Amino acid sequence: MGKSKFTKALLALMLVLLLTLAACGGGDEESAQNNDADSTDETTEDTSKEGLYSIDDFSQIKTNEGEAMEGGSFTYGLVSDTAFEGTLNWNFYSGGPDAEVLAWFDEALLTWDANYVYTQDGAATYEVAEDGRTFTFTIKDNVNWHDGQPVTAEDWEFAHLVIGHPDYDGPRYGADFTNIEGMEAYHAGEADSISGIKVIDEKTLEITYINSSPSLVTGSIWTYPLAKHIFGEMEVAEMSASDAVRQNPIGFGPFKVDSIVPGESVVYTKNEDYWRGEPNLDEVVLKVINPNVVVQALKSGDVDTVDSFPVNQFPDNADMSNVEFLGMTDRAYTYIGFKLGKWDAEAGEVIPDPEAKMADVNLRKAMWHAVDNQTVGEQFYHGLRWNATTLIPPSHPEFHDASNAGVAYDPEAANALLDEAGYEDVDGDGIREDKDGNPLVINFASMSGDDIAEPLSQYYIQAWKEVGLNVQLLDGRLQEFNTFYDRVEADDPAIDIYQGAWGVGIDVDPTGLYGRTAPYNYTRYASEENDRLLAEGVSEEAFDVDYRKDIYNQWQQLMVDEIPAFPTLYRAAVVPVNNRVHNYSIGDGTNMYLYEIAVTQETPIAE
Repeated sequence: MGKSKFTKALLALMLVLLLTLAACGGGDEESAQNNDADSTDETTEDTSKEGLYSIDDFSQIKTNEGEAMEGGSFTYGLVSDTAFEGTLNWNFYSGGPDAEVLAWFDEALLTWDANYVYTQDGAATYEVAEDGRTFTFTIKDNVNWHDGQPVTAEDWEFAHLVIGHPDYDGPRYGADFTNIEGMEAYHAGEADSISGIKVIDEKTLEITYINSSPSLVTGSIWTYPLAKHIFGEMEVAEMSASDAVRQNPIGFGPFKVDSIVPGESVVYTKNEDYWRGEPNLDEVVLKVINPNVVVQALKSGDVDTVDSFPVNQFPDNADMSNVEFLGMTDRAYTYIGFKLGKWDAEAGEVIPDPEAKMADVNLRKAMWHAVDNQTVGEQFYHGLRWNATTLIPPSHPEFHDASNAGVAYDPEAANALLDEAGYEDVDGDGIREDKDGNPLVINFASMSGDDIAEPLSQYYIQAWKEVGLNVQLLDGRLQEFNTFYDRVEADDPAIDIYQGAWGVGIDVDPTGLYGRTAPYNYTRYASEENDRLLAEGVSEEAFDVDYRKDIYNQWQQLMVDEIPAFPTLYRAAVVPVNNRVHNYSIGDGTNMYLYEIAVTQETPIAE
């Protein structure tokens, strides 16, 4: 099927799916869906670029309107179709929703600037020895836990001792920790302490790393203490399930947890002793908002803002009169991952399986060739998500290789690759068998979410069918967030491929997602060349920015060649904020903090 013909087929498929969704909805949602569907009619292909938006047209900082009042309550919507898990401690959490809950009451000891470099403006400062390996951290005197106890160097050391402990059940232990002198001996049970970590006094901690690396000042230092006076008597294996994590979490951030309805909402009160200064707000209420009602919640003033706004709904709501839309290039991308092995928990590394169903790189490359992500971004997301090419996103412009085009949409090339690889249609039914002539069914795990989740997944399934591949949704349905990641993380043998999303850290180093010893390496891909490039990217030579750029360009190309996963869409984050809100911003480098948020009146402004 030629490209023009296939693009029309894609648009027709979207039309059918979106009309189906509209028939199941009602009110404003129905109108919005019908408007989207009308815009995808194949007769308008020449004007398909109309109605697209650019993230460059948005600001990260909200305009202040009116005069702020003293105190008040602020309501934050966590957009999700499922409950947040409730692992409310930075040392143990794994999901993005829990991180949103955490951010209001706890924070890192170090802050960073717009270039993701640690500054001296956080709750702690740091000095680096001439060898680039030894860091001395000093916690400021007025930094206290919510119960009034000081945040100490022992708390910071204790976090490392817990994460490095053999019984630790969280996802943090990896290359950032094994780079600390003595950590691996401690992790193996050969030492009772970590030789590279020294408590100098109550507020001063010294950490010596094995290798000096530019990543040490851009994100690979663990900056979250763990309250030893609370967790110190617990068994490490019991910490993540304790009430101190689930029901009564503590931090040193601008707000304190007052009450929790598990998975649904959190009420915070202001921390008058916050180290930056007393917060303006008296209270923050966080509650889960289903993606299907987020527009109504914003229009009615049920919430002041949300963590993320479904960008597919932006065109129909761009003129919402009671909010201002902020936007930025998100530190995230969506992707298709291929299951290529298993996680060996005892060895702490991935074990590739050369016999895995998706082991043939030509099969993986054909599946990338088969999908038209540029049109997906335009038709589903109106230009606020766009075709992704490499696994380092443009949120890190210094290292994103904009010259690398990835794998182009080309179904004819996909068909040729599959033919050459031996995936042939043996019985003439239009569906390819495997190399031995047996039926080939590829099981696809994808998450539920907003009203685009189903049609997007069905588009990919249809695109792969067009090149003769029988791809089926896992269990015949979308998986809710927690179930999806539980099964992907557990290497459920029923999953062959999956559609996920990564929120990447401030450090460009991709080792935490694609390294051999990274628990988050859900594809379970590893190779010697991957090991080499990831190591070179954080080597002493990588202090030379041009050298590091070259290494990461090589790594991006390796991922394009090997394809353990392929990126589908880069993302814009679009966030509406009620007009009564002052001092609100999104993203990095704005020098605005949560304690500064204020409101001009008691209740949100309704449209």
